Amino acid sequence: MKKTIFMGVLIIFPLLALGGLFWFLHVKHQLPTDKANSAKVALEFKDNTIQCPECHMYLVGKKHTAQVITQDAKTHFFDDVGCAILWLKEQKIEPQSVTMWVFSNDTHRYIDAFKASYAINDETPMHYGFGAYEQQEKEGIIDFNEMRLRMLRGENMSDPKIRQHLQGH
Repeated sequence: MKKTIFMGVLIIFPLLALGGLFWFLHVKHQLPTDKANSAKVALEFKDNTIQCPECHMYLVGKKHTAQVITQDAKTHFFDDVGCAILWLKEQKIEPQSVTMWVFSNDTHRYIDAFKASYAINDETPMHYGFGAYEQQEKEGIIDFNEMRLRMLRGENMSDPKIRQHLQGH
């Protein structure tokens, strides 16, 4: 009887230890996209670990990035605010139903996307040109609704005619 219990412990203990180790490693190396974000705050991420769900580029640095937190507390990361706008349209999600953060070019922190001001001719990863700003010190600044409208119409720097017009050629 003692021998059977001893053999059971010798088998079960290593299996439990191995399972605990795998669980610990999984939780420790979990991506921010896998975590529930019930606080609806902007999350930190490591470069080259998260892909934009719209254009599939890896995020490198925070500049020009956006984060959308949906009602199910899932955070979606975007390399360009224009990608976030297109993704929301494709998912049939109204912007007012989500929390959205953009990285500000002037204060270098995440700010509320709906309160941000947007330049129309910044150099952004997907060449849409909409750079977010916390203060309205720059000329040619528009609000979120105007930026969204222009993005959905295709009136952005990725269109060669729009780019020429905005650059004064």
